[in-house]
Amino acid sequence: MSYIERPKAIVLLEDGTVFFGKSVGISGTSFGEICFNTGMTGYQEIFTDPSYYGQIMVTTNAHIGNYGTHNLDNQSDSIKIAGLICKNFSFNFSRYGQTSDLLSFFKNQNKLVVSNVDTRALVKYIRENGAMNALITTELEKINSLKKELKKIPSMKGMELVSKVSTKKPYFFGNPKSKLKVAAIDLGIKNSILKNLANQDIFVKVFPYNTSFSEIEKWEPNGYFLSNGPGDPEPLVLVQELAKKIIEKNYPLFGICLGHQIIALANGIPTFKMFNGHRGINNPVINHETGKGEITSQNHGFAVDRKVLESDPNIIITHSHLNDNTVAGLKMKSKNCFSVQYHPEAAPGPNDAHYLFTNFKKMLSN
Repeated sequence: MSYIERPKAIVLLEDGTVFFGKSVGISGTSFGEICFNTGMTGYQEIFTDPSYYGQIMVTTNAHIGNYGTHNLDNQSDSIKIAGLICKNFSFNFSRYGQTSDLLSFFKNQNKLVVSNVDTRALVKYIRENGAMNALITTELEKINSLKKELKKIPSMKGMELVSKVSTKKPYFFGNPKSKLKVAAIDLGIKNSILKNLANQDIFVKVFPYNTSFSEIEKWEPNGYFLSNGPGDPEPLVLVQELAKKIIEKNYPLFGICLGHQIIALANGIPTFKMFNGHRGINNPVINHETGKGEITSQNHGFAVDRKVLESDPNIIITHSHLNDNTVAGLKMKSKNCFSVQYHPEAAPGPNDAHYLFTNFKKMLSN
């Protein structure tokens, strides 16, 4: 497909701001909260991360699609972003192995892509004006009616999205002969998290987000895991109650991202929606226990209230984000419970935080 043949497309923000682009060959309209990721690689992992459900993704890397797609890179069973905005979309790709082009990947799942957008200007605008709802469309003739629809889209604040991505039935992952068993509560779990748990010789049973504590306890796991996921953690009352019961029993509990926020809420510590979230693979974090800096992969639009957390005598802040001093990790003093706001499985991203899975295994073994 030549550049001339490609029809026009637009990005419309809820405040009325418009950015212009081109269609890559998929027609239609998509709505969602607009956000951006600064990663220079790992676009397929980002697109299939359940934590991005309901969001329109802007990629800051200038070239998207140049190394195609590979089944091994999928973090879930489908594309989870609502749509993609990029600068240069590569119709051709170069990579060894059983790969496919990115256009077919999006076409097969009927997900919209708008390219040739001035993404530097768009990202700067989002940074200055904050996260907001938006739409991307090739249906320019419907723009007036689409504007009205956009106004009806609810804010991400207060939105429960976990039910959209959590498994409907329990399933197993790893070696059944492993001595250690972990019950993972699926709030939008990534495949790489399961692989990292299995690499610690842990057998995992993944449960739907709304499974009762008594039902999970029947499996007699050595510990529990609360996964990453999309949306606001506050509406997830059932998961918060589940976390409270696990903590009361003092069973080993590890939370990542949304799971981290759930653990905070279970302890009466509120969360808040960030002006702009952290989404990238080079977020700097300080580990207060070791004094070392860590480069981390992050993807979240909500965070834990630091002032309230600092006033809680039962909880320690273990990690802080070096850009804005938000809480990046915590642990309970008298309980086998810890969590981090970032993604130690790093898919994509660095391996600085893989030690957290080792620490969890040690906790399970005690």
